[in-house]
Amino acid sequence: MTAPLAAPGLRATARITATADGRGGTALPELHGEGPLALRRTRSTGTGARVTLVGAMSAPLGGDHLAVEATVGPGADLTVTSAAATLALPGRTGAPARYDVRLGVADGAALHWLPEPLVSVRGSRLLATTRAELAPTARLLLREEQVLGRAGEPPGLLTSRLTATLGGRPLLDQELSCGPGAPGGWDGPAVLGGHRALGQLLVVRPEFAAAPPAPALLGESAAVTPLAGPAVLVTVLAADGLRLRRLLDEACRTYAG
Repeated sequence: MTAPLAAPGLRATARITATADGRGGTALPELHGEGPLALRRTRSTGTGARVTLVGAMSAPLGGDHLAVEATVGPGADLTVTSAAATLALPGRTGAPARYDVRLGVADGAALHWLPEPLVSVRGSRLLATTRAELAPTARLLLREEQVLGRAGEPPGLLTSRLTATLGGRPLLDQELSCGPGAPGGWDGPAVLGGHRALGQLLVVRPEFAAAPPAPALLGESAAVTPLAGPAVLVTVLAADGLRLRRLLDEACRTYAG
């Protein structure tokens, strides 16, 4: 007798399209969410549009495949946040989950991608990928925060990859795996050094081409790295999510203007 196949995980995609409205503001002709990925237009203090990603259910669970796609047209200005942290949770089958983010920013456009942290819960397995494709004069502020385990628990297995291109040329491509099953040494002094929160801030601004930021250290566990393009990457390690956010906010004020 053939054993029944395991039920497939949830598949859901959220899509955001922002365009200049011709009056100095930004319109949202497409704002489409599915399943646990609900999108809400929220109040903005400037001329840009602001969208908040609201989790409608617990996700991603093992076996789920979630995706968020955001496209910012020429001259548009979009900020995307989330209402709460994302919890990577174990599923019934032990299958890994995927969470893919795809960002496209046109010439003269700006995207501020500022979600709340991703928490790797004990027993979970998640592959998280973020890919940003930027036109030559695009602006990007991208913040990623990852917390390894809830309070008092070990983490799950988390593999995250961030890639960015500028004008079709590679700008950044990095990957890190943490937790049970990750390559040896992930928690050692050469990688996390015992820290349980990690994050990065990628800032792309055309004016950096003429005046690139200098390499620097922000305390003992934060580094500023200029990239081969009008961009800077700030990488931060911290003992917890609160300290991580404080350091990233400091870097944002310094480099994002």
